[in-house]
Order: sequence, then C-alpha cells, then structure tokens
Amino acid sequence: MVTDKQVRILMESLIKGKSCLASAACAGMDEKTARKYRCLGKLPSELSIDHHWRTRADVFREVWGEVEEKLELNPGLEAKTLFVDLQRRYPGRFLDGQLRGFQRRVKRWRALAGPVKEIYFPQEHHPGELCQSDFTHMDDLGVTIDREPFPHLIYHFVLTYSNWETGSICFSESFESLSEGLQNALWRLGGVPIKHRTDRLTAAVNKADNPQEFTDRYSGLLRHYGIIGCKTQANSPNENGDIEQRHHRFKRALDQSLMLRGSRDFASREAYDLFLRELFQQLNLGRSTRFSQELPLIHPLPSQKLDSSKRMRVSVGPSGTIRVSHNTYSVNSRLCGEQVDVRLYSEHLEVWYGQRRVERIPRLRGENRHRIDYRHVIDILVRKPGAFANYRYRSDMFPTHRFRVAYDYLQQNLSSKADKEYISILRLSAKENETAVDEALKLLIDKGLPLTYEGVEALVHSGQALSSPCIVEVLPVDLSQYDSLLAAAGGRI
Repeated sequence: MVTDKQVRILMESLIKGKSCLASAACAGMDEKTARKYRCLGKLPSELSIDHHWRTRADVFREVWGEVEEKLELNPGLEAKTLFVDLQRRYPGRFLDGQLRGFQRRVKRWRALAGPVKEIYFPQEHHPGELCQSDFTHMDDLGVTIDREPFPHLIYHFVLTYSNWETGSICFSESFESLSEGLQNALWRLGGVPIKHRTDRLTAAVNKADNPQEFTDRYSGLLRHYGIIGCKTQANSPNENGDIEQRHHRFKRALDQSLMLRGSRDFASREAYDLFLRELFQQLNLGRSTRFSQELPLIHPLPSQKLDSSKRMRVSVGPSGTIRVSHNTYSVNSRLCGEQVDVRLYSEHLEVWYGQRRVERIPRLRGENRHRIDYRHVIDILVRKPGAFANYRYRSDMFPTHRFRVAYDYLQQNLSSKADKEYISILRLSAKENETAVDEALKLLIDKGLPLTYEGVEALVHSGQALSSPCIVEVLPVDLSQYDSLLAAAGGRI
C-alpha cells in the first residue's frame, strides 16, 4: 500500500526534473502507480473514503434496546456478562464467535453514551513548595536479616518538584512511625518545605465528622516545623500521585539492586539500613539540578527535633504487668499497684517512675500479644513454683530453645518436681549469666548427661570455656568427577 510519504518523495523527485521512472524508484513504487499519483496530484490519505456503512446485517439490532437499558442501569456490567445473558435468554440465537463484535459495540456505546470518565489533571510543581509522604509495605521483596524473614514498611518521603527522596524503616503506620519518619526526612533534607501532604492516615487525619481536620499530635508536629498540612480527598490516591509513583519506582530499583548484590540477606538491620541509604543517595544523584533550585527556597529547621513519643500513665497490675496499646508488658514486681509513666516510641517503650527510667522494652507489633521478662517474676516464682504449670505467660519463660528442651526433659524424668527444678535453673540464669546457663544446657544435652540444677550450676561456676567456635573445613573441589560423568554418558550431555 502506497503511503503519503512515498508520494511526497515522488513529487519532490519530479520537481527536481527527474524522470517518472527514476522518481518512482526513489519513492519505492511502480512506475504505473507513480504516473497515477502524478496525474491526480493528491496524497493517498486525501483519496480515501470514510467507511460509514455496514457490510453485514446487525444481529443485535432487535435486542440492543434491552442491552442499553441494562448498561444505563448499571454501567459496570461487562460485555461478556451481557452476551452470556443474551445467550441464556435467547437459546441458539447468538454464537460464541459473535462475542468480539458485541464487545466492540458495547465499547462504542461507552465512548459515545456511557458515563463520563474521571480525568486526571497534570499539576505544575514549584520548587520548595510541596512534599509528600506515605508508608509502603516491603514484604514482597523477600528481605531477610540473618536468614530470618524481615517484615517491615518504609516511610517514604519525596519533594514533588525535584523528586528528591528518602525513607526509613518502620513496622506500623502509627503516629510514632509517621513522626519519626517525617522528622528524619526533614533533617536529612536540611530544611522544611512549605506544605506536607499525606493520604488520610488515621494517625494524622481525623474522621470526617470531627470538626478538627488533623489530630492534636499531628497538628503539634506541623506547628513545631512551621509546615502546612494537606491531605487527599477520600478514595483519591491520585492526589498523592508523586509518592505513589515513587513507591513503585523505588521498590523496583531496590529489587534490581538486590539482584546485583546477589543476596537478599543482611547480617543485621543496620547493614540493611545502610544499603537503603546508599540506594537513596544513588537515586538522588540524577536530581541534583532541580534539587539545587529547591534547596534555597525551603525554610530552616527548628533548633531540635520534637519528641515523637506518646506519653501515658498506666497502673501496674497484680501480675506485675502493664497494658499498652492493646499489648501486655512486664515490669519489676516491686512496682505492683503503682502508677508508672510510659513513653511509647515507634520501636520501643520506656517505663518511668519517680522521674527515672526503669525499663526500656522493645515494642510489640500487632495486638493482644505479650512480652514477659522472666527476670521480673523469677523471685516470686521461686516462692510459688506451683503457679508455673498453668501460668498464662509461661511461653515467655523459655529464653532459648535449650531452656524449653531442659523443661521437657525435667517433665519426663522428675514429674512433680520438674517445675521447681526448672525455676531454679531459670533463677540461676537471672542472677548469674543467661549465656553461660544456655551453654551449660547445650553441653549437657549434647553429651546426653542428666539435666539438673546442680549440674548446670557446677558448669556455670567452673569457669571453664563451655563452647568452642565451630570450625568449618571446606575440602578442595575434585573436578575429575565431572569427567567421569561425561565418560559414562558417552558424550551425550
């Protein structure tokens, strides 16, 4: 088929004085075709006739009114669903091969008479004006710490003008994570943009029936940094489109970097955090020009960060535990019946009494979980060993798996005295050294010796090295084995 471009080349060659044969060769067409377009003096597109008539009978003409009624009533109906409905109501009238034509007709109706579609309006961003942030889950990347799964989120922050970005590891979409993530991002940036936009995070945005737009704690955070808070409309994630797009691109870049690294396992969380920081620095290198335009326009930081903890006063129950954010934690039994101040951070909580910090406990993730430190209750358990068998939090009384093995052994061999014997071993761990007790248990288990309190105590107080570093010897690889395999296969591999 001859194109407009070919005819233009033909005309230009003819104007230059070339023969029709030579011009046709230049344009890549037959000489007879060249004479035709030379005489017509028009392009192929100018000769085409609009096709507006049907070439075959409309098999859906009689039922199309019913289809339109259903589409007007529920525009979300799919063409295939409507077609199957027609086949059910009119058996044998519509064949499967007519589905494609029916789909085209429904598509044409949606374009000409269907409901209006949402339009996204491109925005013009100004330097130093707006930043956006949000949380994104990272579980699908399969990152592990010391070969253990590491479920986590990234608090992700971006400047909408230059796309300069940063982020930090967190484990929930709590206000503490939002506060620490935002403050870390601003201090890495070295300044404060005019506005900060989030989606409708419950940690920052009040419900629609609340007269205040933002929560008190989030409003205080905004005031501290002199930044204007913005939020998206309900069910409108496109209003936070920059950060949503950066989520996708950052996770893809991280996935590629992990592939190049050759492993998704990190020795520690600190090593993984350093890897993320280096990746953010690498991504930001290509944005230096636009970022340099933003940097002079952002406001200076305040003199110090705002404490992002949530403070509360709770009572210590008779079981020596406190209830914080739907989770249970133990404290020293001396505090039973007292009221303590709790400072809740994104990854830990602090317990204060009499203006002194008495505990620093890792924060539990989720709800209805418990973290009981056996050191807090061991002195009482020694006096009440009978309470151990049905203790609600007994699972927390096994610091390592070897303590559990020891308890099971005592249950099988000492029966009624097992709880008292195990509590004595646990008390030894609390008063002396948990690692030493664990190694003593390992030595007794590996050698098949009886597990008793006296035996464990003797090993702990002996002062001898209970364990030695594991020596791994890697033998040289003998490649001749592959030669024997090839010879046995007769060269068919």
